[in-house]
Amino acid sequence: MIATTSAGGCGSPVRAWTERALHFCGGNVLEQPEEPADRPPVTPERRRGRTAALVAVAAVLGVVAGTCAGYLVQADREPTELPPLSQPVLPQAKGGAPEPLSADEDRRVKTDGDLRKLLIKKPRGAKEADWPMGGDGWLELAGFAGYYEEPGDMFGGLVMDGFRRAAVTGWSGNDHSVEIRLIQFRQEETLAAAETVDNSQYWADDEDDTDSWLVPGTGEGRVYVHNSPDRETGYEPVYGAEAHIWRGDIAVEIWVYGSKPVPKKMIMDLAERQMERL
Repeated sequence: MIATTSAGGCGSPVRAWTERALHFCGGNVLEQPEEPADRPPVTPERRRGRTAALVAVAAVLGVVAGTCAGYLVQADREPTELPPLSQPVLPQAKGGAPEPLSADEDRRVKTDGDLRKLLIKKPRGAKEADWPMGGDGWLELAGFAGYYEEPGDMFGGLVMDGFRRAAVTGWSGNDHSVEIRLIQFRQEETLAAAETVDNSQYWADDEDDTDSWLVPGTGEGRVYVHNSPDRETGYEPVYGAEAHIWRGDIAVEIWVYGSKPVPKKMIMDLAERQMERL
């Protein structure tokens, strides 16, 4: 073991450590560094903004000068004549005005009259319908809405569509029963007759085992034959066919039911004869 002198001696390691600490710590805090004598003087910052202002003024003067030059060039030119405001007179058709359509030719006259007279007549030998179809051939709004599964909603929809009136007829034959409805709309805002037919055709197409054909001369009018009968407990099977066509403001619905399948010829004949009257 190396012997050392007391803490106050010159060779004391405590004194050496203290002097070293003062040199690295305390000495740097107390001493102030001297500034060099040859330091260059501080140059004041240059003011900005004068160059930008000069450029802006020059741009404005350039625009003004260009406008003046353009005006002087246009002022020396001859004025250009403008085209006349009046249009040339078109040649008029010669001869008298066409004759107005007769009541038989004007569909509007026919459909504004008694709608019941446009329904096809009951065939000879057929019986009057024994089911309710309105009063005296007219079907009121509530009565027509009652044909649907949700009559309340249908009633409101018909009011919104501008329902005007409906005429109905029907009869019973040996094997089938027939009902024909003419539904007329005001069509002040929408083509309600066409929309009604589109909706009915959608549900007719949705039936299983159904065939359909276009009705000639009616555009998109179609007849539908349901090959499978409706079956309910306690009732005989019922076959059905239907037709949905529109013309102008009238939607046409034809329904045929019977204990035997409905022939295509039967429903097509009813549809064609009814459309001939509209």
